[in-house]
Amino acid sequence: MEPKTAPWPSYTILKARVDAPTWAQALERIASWAEAGESRYVCVANVHVVMEAYDHLDFRQVVNGADLVVPDGMPLVWMLRAMGRRGQSRLYGAELVLRLCQIAEARGIPVGFYGSHPQTLTRLLERLRRDYPRLRVVYAHSPPFRPLTPEEDTQDVEDMRQKDVRILFVSLGCPKQERWMADHRGRVPAVMLGVGAAVDFLAGTKPQAPRWMQQAGLEWLFRLLTEPRRLWRRYLKHNPRFILLALRQLYQWRRKTHGRT
Repeated sequence: MEPKTAPWPSYTILKARVDAPTWAQALERIASWAEAGESRYVCVANVHVVMEAYDHLDFRQVVNGADLVVPDGMPLVWMLRAMGRRGQSRLYGAELVLRLCQIAEARGIPVGFYGSHPQTLTRLLERLRRDYPRLRVVYAHSPPFRPLTPEEDTQDVEDMRQKDVRILFVSLGCPKQERWMADHRGRVPAVMLGVGAAVDFLAGTKPQAPRWMQQAGLEWLFRLLTEPRRLWRRYLKHNPRFILLALRQLYQWRRKTHGRT
């Protein structure tokens, strides 16, 4: 598994693996995989990802089997810091996309986008052409919301291979995008990153939380207020349980760390 040879530590938050790279380490590792044409997948983890992994063994195996799991949500960053990873940064999904596009432009790495809505992809590509005029966006596809037939999936993979995509941003939503990436590792010769709503934020089709709310760990509240009908069940189900389970884990970790029985 990647963390055994990586220059960063790896932690377990509830039952999910979360790695603790710096920005520079994560970006360089992803870029080097892409340049080598390796088939890898990266989970961009938040509370939703961790709680889905906690509740479902098969999804936990997907997350824990990723080549890299970066902490996107501030609650995960706080957990890592509390468990000894002082100074750990949040690798925010939208910023991760932009930083990788900047690197890809400089190094000539072809990138692609899979998922989201056609209008969102159109607006995102307009922004990228403006901000990164030399970036090679060689693939962009919004598949139907329904499950694909085997023939459709095979055609999508063949298109990615023909276009020589090396970094593929996948925005199918959690847990669908993580499962898709795990199923396609070895088939898609690219580094796949599950970036979810980051594509919508960058395209401007969904509003981003103000920086102060992001830093305070209140991005969930902003998103709930902007999309209450879609998100209230998720936050009601996951957030209170995460707080209680995380506090219990930290209590047990500190007892064990300080040698108490």
